[in-house]
Amino acid sequence: MVAGVLILVALTGITAATLNRGPEAVYSASACGSPALIRIVPHGSYYPAPIMLSTPATFNITVEGQGTAYHPNILLVMTNSCYQGLTDPVLVNWTGGSTSFPKASFVSIHDNNAYIPPTGTTQGTRYRVSGLKDHIGVNDTADDTLYYAYGPFLSGPINQTIQSFKITLPSNNPRMLVYAIGKSVCSSLFNMRVPPTRAGFVVPDLAPALMASASFGAFGLYAVKRRKK
Repeated sequence: MVAGVLILVALTGITAATLNRGPEAVYSASACGSPALIRIVPHGSYYPAPIMLSTPATFNITVEGQGTAYHPNILLVMTNSCYQGLTDPVLVNWTGGSTSFPKASFVSIHDNNAYIPPTGTTQGTRYRVSGLKDHIGVNDTADDTLYYAYGPFLSGPINQTIQSFKITLPSNNPRMLVYAIGKSVCSSLFNMRVPPTRAGFVVPDLAPALMASASFGAFGLYAVKRRKK
């Protein structure tokens, strides 16, 4: 197992309500009401902001406010170096089940103007590639290509009841974003997601971690803790 670094990035001057009102979290209302946001936080953490964790990492997932996310899918986005360094499938475990993503299931994408997932979502639910590159810290670098995969997970829909899942990333250069998408009760498309500023990052060591957190520099402080060996 690759040793990692735990980085907790705390946004200053930006509340959860502000994030929810921002352009990245605005959805079109439908006859069934506006979809709620999906929230992922590390298990046992009291930090409310974007998180970077070592592997394996355990997360809690819920829906904010009223609403339920049906057909939940986990969405994993990793750097090219992480992809090239994969030694085994990425494992996702939860109570009652598990799924794995072998190397061949990941798709490469470089175009900054493209979206992930490319189909099957409402416009406000997909993630712009350029934004994901900024969040994971590879924009305009030699590693400026992303790989992604997504698929069903959990044993039921996501609601206000906390569910936990664990991700194991067996890579020589682990660096991955962890998101989730789902569908509201009346939607045939994925129309619920985790805001891009609330992702789980799996990182190998201090230097790459600080590089990945550079995009949050304008927002404030961060804390770094080395994993005990």
